[in-house]
Amino acid sequence: MHLLQKTIDNVFIEIGNLEIYWYAILILSGALLAYFLALREGKRIGVDGSFLETLVLFGIPIAIVGARIYYVIFEWDHFRYNLSSIFNIRGGGLAIYGAIIAGLIWAFWLTRRYNVDLLRVIDLAAVGFLLAQAIGRWGNFMNQEAYGGVVSRDFLERLLIPKFVIDQMYIDGNYHHPTFLYESVWNTLGFGLMLGLRRTKKLYVGDLGLVYLMWYGLGRAYIEGMRTDSLYLGSIRISQLLSILMVIGGAVVFILRHVKKWRPQYYYELLEENGADPKEIL
Repeated sequence: MHLLQKTIDNVFIEIGNLEIYWYAILILSGALLAYFLALREGKRIGVDGSFLETLVLFGIPIAIVGARIYYVIFEWDHFRYNLSSIFNIRGGGLAIYGAIIAGLIWAFWLTRRYNVDLLRVIDLAAVGFLLAQAIGRWGNFMNQEAYGGVVSRDFLERLLIPKFVIDQMYIDGNYHHPTFLYESVWNTLGFGLMLGLRRTKKLYVGDLGLVYLMWYGLGRAYIEGMRTDSLYLGSIRISQLLSILMVIGGAVVFILRHVKKWRPQYYYELLEENGADPKEIL
């Protein structure tokens, strides 16, 4: 139990006894923005909007369930004697890697059922998902969670971090690394990078998914080492280990694809096939 000095209320609105938290609003806002971006780009590369609607409509709750299952698995000692608490998502406990795994399984199944190219869907999802993660991390800010070790206020001020963020990072009598902010900025930069990459003539269909693995994995591996709330497998930070494996796996497959010419259909060719302007970013 943390003794928090809250400067910002994490409740968005109260309706009777029902409290809707900023965390939920930000997560859903990020997901919806990613969906609308995928709709626009989907038209340009030949992915049907009704398919994307089904993918997202069921994909969001599936991802939430996956995020919860992942968290419960690695915090089983906390839940084993109080199984009913597993369903108390309002008490916190979602892990993004669980959401990614569940989302990939759902996308794989749905694309096979509707005969849609999985690699195109992964490219769409990778770009939007990175943006959604950047927005969703601000839910951690509102809840004063996903922060790092103790630092001085002077240190935070030297980083030119806004005062309202610094004040919110005063927890248990100390200031902490705003690791949520570090990851949000990193993901936003990655989003911009991927927007630019998909308008080049160097990327194969499916490469953006590999770029996501490398970019997100690299940032998360470093930032995870700063956090105070990691999930562990023995003495290993499980998210840090997965992140490192993502970087290595993504880099190896990316290099092999281009050296061995695996699935050498270029992304820009899809744009041309569907009469889209390759130079139009959004």
